[in-house]
Amino acid sequence: MNILSHYKYVFQMQFIKNAGYFIFMALLQILISIGIVIGFTYLIPSPSTETILFLATGAPTIILITAGMVILPQQVGGAKSDGYMEFMRTWPVNRSVILSADTTIWLFITLPGIVVSTMVAHFLFSPGYDISWTVVPALLMIALTSIGVGYGFSYLLSPTASMGISQLVIFGALMFSPVNFPMDRLPEWLQSLHEVLPIYSMAEVMRASLATSTFEATMGNYLNLLVWCILGFGGAMFILNRK
Repeated sequence: MNILSHYKYVFQMQFIKNAGYFIFMALLQILISIGIVIGFTYLIPSPSTETILFLATGAPTIILITAGMVILPQQVGGAKSDGYMEFMRTWPVNRSVILSADTTIWLFITLPGIVVSTMVAHFLFSPGYDISWTVVPALLMIALTSIGVGYGFSYLLSPTASMGISQLVIFGALMFSPVNFPMDRLPEWLQSLHEVLPIYSMAEVMRASLATSTFEATMGNYLNLLVWCILGFGGAMFILNRK
């Protein structure tokens, strides 16, 4: 079997095993995206156009973070607990094929929520989208970074520890990360921390792609995502290949 056949085999195995779960997760992502775009406006009396634009461009980032660094680690933790992870190690395929097939599935899961949140924001609020040609590579880069980091700590840590970190990630992303609001609202020490962590760079790259005339991402943001992506997938590959 060549590598394409291996990929097809693993993709089918993973999709058939978790088809119902994946459909539920896709629907959940849609609800989360609508909740961010519409629900958060109820917390802000008379939100400005700038505020709406932050929420509209932040929702896709939250969706990708939730899928890659919250839901995916929980699934990996379950696979470890019920022995499915050890079963995957017995498959006669390259370990990178397993990660590639799973990553493709998770990319598909996030797409409905991103599309719905963007359309809802556009038709309800007209936030002022100015979509750049970089939107597709930006989405892929953010998604791969989020999924890579999620794989990295969920493969490295125990199911209990990875569950705790995933809950910390979603809490921090929603409340203490400059995804749905400007960075300068945070204390300086937290701003410095976000310059290193990937969430702020994800938000900046997403904003620059969806509203390119209003926001701008730096080369440092892209390099930050690249480093975290390599670390995440590299760590996952190390654990999968470990005897």
